[in-house]
Amino acid sequence: MPTINKALLKSIEQLAWEAGEAIMQVYRRDFAVEFKADKSPLTEADKAAHAIIARGLQALTPEVPILSEEDTQSFKGANTQGFYWLVDPLDGTKEFIKRNDEFTVNIALIEKGKPVLGVVVAPALKLAYLAARGLGVFKTDDDVQWQPIRAASPPLKGQPWRVLGSRSHADSRLSSWLGELGEYHLQPMGSSLKACFIAEGNADVYPRFGPTSLWDTGAAQAVVEQAGGGWLLLITSR
Repeated sequence: MPTINKALLKSIEQLAWEAGEAIMQVYRRDFAVEFKADKSPLTEADKAAHAIIARGLQALTPEVPILSEEDTQSFKGANTQGFYWLVDPLDGTKEFIKRNDEFTVNIALIEKGKPVLGVVVAPALKLAYLAARGLGVFKTDDDVQWQPIRAASPPLKGQPWRVLGSRSHADSRLSSWLGELGEYHLQPMGSSLKACFIAEGNADVYPRFGPTSLWDTGAAQAVVEQAGGGWLLLITSR
């Protein structure tokens, strides 16, 4: 089983930055857009980042399987200790295509269904969020220093909720939910950056009503939970 320590977290951060640089090389020039069977977009940046991360993880922890958004077919399940890597090589491809900088590289280590390590890198913004069980959660920027972060407490009575919303996934149920929340300020944002903003105390809540996938949330969940926040799944009817 992989040893969860600062050295492993640093190695995953470096790998995510390497994938991020490959993404930025495509971002700086013209690129083609394909569409997968589920109609989600795919670019050469997604493919390049996946190749770098898969190769790096296999070299780092050959005993741990990898589930990536760009390669679901080869994943046969967690290893005998319950571990696997969960990867979204380019989260926020729609934001990447729009060139608004709000896209990320997500890498999480899952143990028995729970994220125990997560790295989220936003290469265009030069930001990274790192979390691991037993180590805590950190943010890095151009200074390359790991700065501890902490989620905010819920707003006091009379204070507005700071709500994050998806830029690319509108849902009519959000309006109804917000109507029951009370006073709020709504800020749209792309990718797993929303969860990271909550983890560092810059927002209070991100309601999501549409479908999502494990690789969209694994690394971000680790970041939020290590920062003292919560991740809730609510089953509701339309």
